[in-house]
Amino acid sequence: MWISEYVLAGYGTGAIMAVPCGDERDFKFAKHFDIPITNIIGDHFNGEEANPTKDAVLQNSGFLNGIVMRDAMEVAIKAIEEKGIGTRKINYKMRDAAFSRQRYWGEPFPVKWVNGVAYALDEEELALTLPEVDSYSPGPEGEGPLANIPEWTSKNLETNTMPGYAGSSWYFLRYMDPQNDNEFANRKATDYWNQVDLYIGGTEHAVGHLLYSRMWTKALCDLGHIGFDEPFKRLVNQGMIQGSSRFVYRINGTNQFVSYSLISNDTEYEGKLLDKIHVDVNFVDGVELNTQAFKKWKNAEFADAEFILEGGKYICGTETEKMSKTKYNTVNPDDLVEKYGADTFRMYEMFLGPVEMSKPWDTKGIEGVHRFLKKLWRLFYKEMNSGESVWQVTTDAPTDAELKVLHRAIKKIEEDTERFSFNTGVSGFMILVNELTDLKCHKQDILQAMLIMLAPYAPHIAEELWRAVGNNTSVIDAAYPKLEEKYLVETSKEYPISINGKMRTTMNISLSAEQKEIEEMVLKNETVQKWVEGKMPKKIIYVKNKMVNIVV
Repeated sequence: MWISEYVLAGYGTGAIMAVPCGDERDFKFAKHFDIPITNIIGDHFNGEEANPTKDAVLQNSGFLNGIVMRDAMEVAIKAIEEKGIGTRKINYKMRDAAFSRQRYWGEPFPVKWVNGVAYALDEEELALTLPEVDSYSPGPEGEGPLANIPEWTSKNLETNTMPGYAGSSWYFLRYMDPQNDNEFANRKATDYWNQVDLYIGGTEHAVGHLLYSRMWTKALCDLGHIGFDEPFKRLVNQGMIQGSSRFVYRINGTNQFVSYSLISNDTEYEGKLLDKIHVDVNFVDGVELNTQAFKKWKNAEFADAEFILEGGKYICGTETEKMSKTKYNTVNPDDLVEKYGADTFRMYEMFLGPVEMSKPWDTKGIEGVHRFLKKLWRLFYKEMNSGESVWQVTTDAPTDAELKVLHRAIKKIEEDTERFSFNTGVSGFMILVNELTDLKCHKQDILQAMLIMLAPYAPHIAEELWRAVGNNTSVIDAAYPKLEEKYLVETSKEYPISINGKMRTTMNISLSAEQKEIEEMVLKNETVQKWVEGKMPKKIIYVKNKMVNIVV
């Protein structure tokens, strides 16, 4: 009989079966003690390592032979119950986040140890604060740095500290009464401010910060210190920025790398075993590999690489995965900020997609947002052939067309921002800048309003241009532009003008114009006169808000 210490306690009283060909720990145990390994998964087991597949057809398994493993589980459980030698049970797992850390920073536990038993400190011994330390190295037995402080250990105080989310579980309450020296927050203050209106965080916070925030809030409510038992009114989980991985494909046992499209399009490589290798995205332009940089990568591990190209290029495979150093798909924000500026980086992150969705990062796409900000800059500065920039903002009164464009943007961007639709908000700015450029608008009143809206999205460029316009206070202190609905009301419409049913031109006509007035305007139009050829129209059909048709 062999006795192992590696079976997890979570199995409880469940039956344990050692299957070395399908479990890594069983495999290592069997190899170490030279125990024969029975292969129950056929070709899925190579004798060199365990394979935890559930898709193998079982063999050497008695009445389960010939059944796919994932289906055999249910068959085995039923058989055990029918024989009366076991009972089906579902084990539910709950993650209990570890609450102590072997480090210096963090709240110290108000606990002292006496003969191996933990006792809470008396109230008069509080508050317990961290001592000043010269070194943050671990203690002699791997404990936290506090184990190195004699005045700490002599009092038998706990040497571990609380995790970061211990303090973050209640800090938002302190904001309600930050100058209070007697308590974390006075009940009058917490009754006034009440719950946090909005919490934005990643889904990974649900088992740490949010879990303990709810627990502590409910406890403080039960104790009468606050009047609400839920910390946050609304939660928005922002999606993860994913990495767009790149792969190269090496023919097994060689140093030859095959371009991606050739693998699926060229029968020469069909059936050949290929090693799929992650490659650093920072020397891949889109999907084209910089082969020289690849050869120098990892201390020239691939220096002798040979490339089978398509059209003179090595094209990489792609896959969207979690951004990770091990997958070589991380992008250093510092490098992008240095190249494009913080505002470009910031706006592109918003532009990637809805805030709640996970979305892949694509460095090539950032250039479009960068061009947009440069176009916005040109509304203020005219670039001369000499390379100089000339200020071109005027104090002229805006036209109705310019005010219409502005107020349409105020409505859209305010609504998008309110509902956290930042990607469509960025799109709204792009439309606004394009329309102002087409109108050749350099009016200060229009551009200043745009900068106030832009400040939350691109604060640096907004602040710089705001000061350049002549303001002495910060753009973030300016009142948000007020929407005036009158500029959103359409007063005219672009009508298609047809001759005998065929559209020949368009005309902008006032929505208040009457039939007779429209007929006179249309017949004076040069394009209409050309097609009518001097003939008298039989009739002119006018359908309001739709079209005008001249029958000749």
